[in-house]
Amino acid sequence: MSATKNTVVYRVIIGLLLLTIVGLVLKFVVLGRTGTEVDGRVTILLDPSERVVVLNEMRQFLVGIQQMLEAAERKDAAAIVKITRPLGMAAAHAVPPGLAAKLPLEFKTLGHSVHNDFDRIAMDAEAMNDVQLSLRQLGQTMNKCVACHATYQIALPPGPRQ
Repeated sequence: MSATKNTVVYRVIIGLLLLTIVGLVLKFVVLGRTGTEVDGRVTILLDPSERVVVLNEMRQFLVGIQQMLEAAERKDAAAIVKITRPLGMAAAHAVPPGLAAKLPLEFKTLGHSVHNDFDRIAMDAEAMNDVQLSLRQLGQTMNKCVACHATYQIALPPGPRQ
């Protein structure tokens, strides 16, 4: 084979590899594993154990929000710091990589934004001791929760249940 033919073959192979990589990134990083529900929401299809991880995280947010509201009623900024800090980005790192690959990019972006919000609420509550600011920040964060629940649904894939 001549050098020119070798170059063409190498370029074709490299091109095919690049297309494969782009396709895999699109599938596993951007799109995730989804479908569409009758109500227009995007259904994120997860195995039972993965679904439990996502729903547990959402319940932790809900419990934390309820506890924050009680702390705000007592005007206890220190409690708000203690409640919100574990809900920040530290919690986001507990998601298994295989699960993260199944989640659409917009869902992951929104989730990270909520975790960042809790970090910011904790830092500001600690620095400023202003419960009203914490409540305003929580209201902004809750808008993201509402948007997420209006956009997505977590479901099991079709087929036999375990």
